[in-house]
Amino acid sequence: MSRRTTSIIAALAAAPLFIALAGCATASDSPSSDGSSAEETGTTVTIGVVGKGDAQWEPFVEAAAEEGITVELVDFGSYEQPNPALTEGEIDLNQFQHIVYLANYNVSSGEDLVPIGSTAIYPLGLYSTKYDDVDSIGEGETVAVPDDASNQARALLVLQSAGLVELKSGGTIFSDLADVDTEKSKVTVTALEAALLPTSLPDVAAAIINNDFVEDAGLTFTDAIAQDDPEDPNALPYVNIFAARAEDADNETYKKLVEIFQTNADVQAGLLESSGDTAVALQTPVEDLVASLEKVEKDTAAQK
Repeated sequence: MSRRTTSIIAALAAAPLFIALAGCATASDSPSSDGSSAEETGTTVTIGVVGKGDAQWEPFVEAAAEEGITVELVDFGSYEQPNPALTEGEIDLNQFQHIVYLANYNVSSGEDLVPIGSTAIYPLGLYSTKYDDVDSIGEGETVAVPDDASNQARALLVLQSAGLVELKSGGTIFSDLADVDTEKSKVTVTALEAALLPTSLPDVAAAIINNDFVEDAGLTFTDAIAQDDPEDPNALPYVNIFAARAEDADNETYKKLVEIFQTNADVQAGLLESSGDTAVALQTPVEDLVASLEKVEKDTAAQK
């Protein structure tokens, strides 16, 4: 999910989570790379998104047409809508959510939507007005994190990756302050309302600040002294994905669309533009996405 969706997701995260989409439409006359048209191949794919005007979508639709695939984007105004639409066959795919959101939808609804490809991760950063790097933060100093459930868990995972805390459980999407092993952690962690964290920076060594509040604090995303490591397995549940119905997991046309999104230069440039240059594009193996979804679903079900 993009930077602009972070606060919406955070508000929903304390309750069961997030989103997807699907459906068929009439083929168009868009030419493919071999000269045939989408009308001739009969290939039309409907994709549900939140933010149809984002810069990546126009070049994506154009690149798909060059391969003989007509893409029809369905723009949803609410994150609660795309997954039910996909489940009911109103759309073929959706692209808007991360694995945590999908897992919560599947567990809550009893459905089995699946990831078929990764798009990007939008890192959550640690900021400081006192220190230029994590190593300069002293023993016993205080670091602040958001007090809402999903962002707090993710923030603690960032702190653990940075070597500032150790989590008793090893870290999960449900970690909270009680999971911090105070004896083995370098810093003390306190929780504050997300909107207050920027103004609290002078009072703490550092703070995890939600993307929506970074610029409001007079900071830039490059000011972060630590953030999610896309290579860290703990960050995997926050990777954004294309989702499909389980019976369509091996659909070759859908796989081709994922490949186009991941490799087309104009699409990738648009992704960066629409995220304010915060997106880290990924080509995570699908089997890793599926394994992560299964683990998060298991953990989520255990919390019910």
